[in-house]
Amino acid sequence: MNTVPQSVADLAADNRRLAWQLALGALLMVGFGYLLVPIYRVFCEYTGFNGTTARIDLGRAATQGIDRSRWVTVEFAANTSADLPWDFRPEVASLRVHPGEMVVAQYEARNRSRREIIGQAVPSVTPGQAAAHFRKIECFCFSRQPLAPGQTLKLPVQFQVDTGLPPGIATLTLSYTFFELPGGRITAAGIRHEVPS
Repeated sequence: MNTVPQSVADLAADNRRLAWQLALGALLMVGFGYLLVPIYRVFCEYTGFNGTTARIDLGRAATQGIDRSRWVTVEFAANTSADLPWDFRPEVASLRVHPGEMVVAQYEARNRSRREIIGQAVPSVTPGQAAAHFRKIECFCFSRQPLAPGQTLKLPVQFQVDTGLPPGIATLTLSYTFFELPGGRITAAGIRHEVPS
């Protein structure tokens, strides 16, 4: 069986084509990598996967009726990352609420360090199937929280447990974990911004 050797020009053209295909493939993979986080976040908010809660506006929350025939216990938990020198706690351990009712709960954070710190809270609801029915209207977790040395801050969260919560769920836990935002600092005017790296 005889094979016809390729000319140098044909081989170079094939190599260029392959290089362009590989470069395009690499570019598509990088693009997909950047899109994966926002796609995952939207998926979690829509489905409640991984304990992610949904955000709802006050007008839409007010249109939902209140199911006064049912009580749900909402427990509150507070955590900080190991490297964040803050005291963080809920003001009450739990509340009994009617599905559809708008409720406000308070957390409190105190900066124990001698430096100013900006923190960001990440919420989670358990059990996981309840997360899709837990709606935050206003929450300190929607924005960064700056704390000066020794400062204590009240942190409200306004929420609603959706009337569509499965009947078998009588208790759910709203948990927040605070993390320090690296590179963040507070100016003398109290304006939050990121320090360029």
